Amino acid sequence: MADNPKRQEANVKFAKLQRGQTAQRTTADYEIEAAALRAKTERLKALRLERDAAAPKSVPAAPKGKSKKRGSGNSLPEWLDGQAKEGRNG
Repeated sequence: MADNPKRQEANVKFAKLQRGQTAQRTTADYEIEAAALRAKTERLKALRLERDAAAPKSVPAAPKGKSKKRGSGNSLPEWLDGQAKEGRNG
């Protein structure tokens, strides 16, 4: 029976060691993936900049003329009076 606490303590230490090793592997995997993502992003950015530099400059569209006013051009009080005359009380 005296052997049981020692065995339990050894198991606890072993489990702790395993968790530490798993954490190190996970961190290393994460760092590798992050480095790969940064490299891919840099490559895509270079391709995008190259594509944009090669593309002809677009000429902005000519500005449109003034838009026409909607409605009859009445002011709000005039419109409200017209609504009241038609029996629409809001």
